[in-house]
Amino acid sequence: MARDPADLGHIRDQVGLALRGFVGQQRAVLLAAGAELLPALAALEDLLAAGKRLRPAFCYWGWRGASGPDGPQILAAAAALELLHASALVHDDVMDGSDTRRGRPSLHRLFAARHAGQRWRGSPESFGQGAAILMGDLLLSWTDEMYHASGLPADTLRRGRAVLDLMRTEVIAGQYLDLLGQAAGNETMESALRVVEYKSAKYTIERPLHLGAALAGFTSGPVPAAFSAYGLPLGVAFQLRDDILGVFGDPAQTGKPASDDVREGKRTVLLAIARARATAAQARVIDERLGDPRLDEAGAAEVRAVITDTGALVTCETMISQHVADAMTALAQAPVTDEAKTALAELAVAATARHG
Repeated sequence: MARDPADLGHIRDQVGLALRGFVGQQRAVLLAAGAELLPALAALEDLLAAGKRLRPAFCYWGWRGASGPDGPQILAAAAALELLHASALVHDDVMDGSDTRRGRPSLHRLFAARHAGQRWRGSPESFGQGAAILMGDLLLSWTDEMYHASGLPADTLRRGRAVLDLMRTEVIAGQYLDLLGQAAGNETMESALRVVEYKSAKYTIERPLHLGAALAGFTSGPVPAAFSAYGLPLGVAFQLRDDILGVFGDPAQTGKPASDDVREGKRTVLLAIARARATAAQARVIDERLGDPRLDEAGAAEVRAVITDTGALVTCETMISQHVADAMTALAQAPVTDEAKTALAELAVAATARHG
């Protein structure tokens, strides 16, 4: 079997191993507070066991592209980004009222079901939301702890700290813009693309690459600039693919029900294009279905038909192809190792030509 140039299988394995080791160390800390925390710990372990590990992979190849050596320390530092990502997912699911995540009940639904099953006092929904928020906060706190316990030298970790801090601030800003867009009903392409940039493109690809480069000693200059020129368009393409999967994806592949984005009222680029091109009748379909918590398959099919008939789906696919092409052009000119160029080209495919 041909070797994967991006070493994604190896990175996934090593990131998973590092996460299990870290959470295993936290087990004693949590259970010292009481055995009641055991179900919460099990829920976090299940959540962290899954995932594509794209952010650690981009961080790792940012490091290797800047001539950093291979080793378990960089993989452990990169694995901390999975804790940050899991935190964002848990909080995002609470805000969106999502039922599932990665093919399992979302954390707030899991805790609500436990409350109901135990016949505890109060509202199961409020308990579930509160418990999930706390677990998301815990994962965010663990991000720093795992990063600093990675085994990389202290001065190396200090170089990367500013990028990690910026990454957290930007993704929270993006989350807020997303929440605001749903509440205010902002349907412009400009607004949707701003959410894409801060909630996804920077957070998924650009900043992980910058973190790897900063750890390797490149906090400014042509290397981080080249990673931005590659990472930002690729990050936009990644989210545009996510937008399509959120409406047309197979739940068995995505781990979430089809049309969840429509049910949650997401103002995605895909829907912004469709709404801008819609006839009066088509616009009514979008306006009536978008954000409807009772959306059924028949309603979802109506929205999919509008997206297809307005040409929004084809346009979004064209945008993905163009953004990937822009990223590959920038990568070809990047002052990074040839090995990293090959790996990052493979990662571009993994990030955008996916089904889940």
